[in-house]
Amino acid sequence: MLFANDTEEGLRSAAALVNTEDGEQLSDVGALAQFARDWNWTGNLALDDDELEAVRTLRPRLRSLWSGDEDQVVELVNGLLREFNALPQLVRHDSWDYHIHATPREAPLSARMAVEAAMAFVDLVRSKELSRLRVCASPDCDNVLVDLSKNRSRRFCESGCGNRAAVAAYRARLAERAQTA
Repeated sequence: MLFANDTEEGLRSAAALVNTEDGEQLSDVGALAQFARDWNWTGNLALDDDELEAVRTLRPRLRSLWSGDEDQVVELVNGLLREFNALPQLVRHDSWDYHIHATPREAPLSARMAVEAAMAFVDLVRSKELSRLRVCASPDCDNVLVDLSKNRSRRFCESGCGNRAAVAAYRARLAERAQTA
């Protein structure tokens, strides 16, 4: 583990949320409910059209964290923390030991998502690890990812792009061998 568990989860869930734009994976309130379950979002969940729209509106703001330089990321992170009145506190709940929450449990889901992502990005900036933010290397994919590998070698998102690239490379090698045989 490179960062605290809640930092890594905040980064992963921010990337997953950004990547729901592809093919509009948050098509309705039910899809939002499933996303919240999949990513273990606790606290108040209105799960209505207003909350769905607020979460959808957050995605491009979070995506911009992957394309900015350090000063731009800091400006965006600080803006999110100010906008949602973040007040970091240590909490323990469910199966989680002490970790940081910077919004109350009753805050809107989009606010909690924004602040959770911002707090995770605080750790990336402080440790000079923004280079771990990437866009999928597949030419036909623009999903974002966070490379949390020790050797910083992750290139593909979690949508199967790495497998497709490996299969394509394998087939290309087979075709090349067939031509030279």
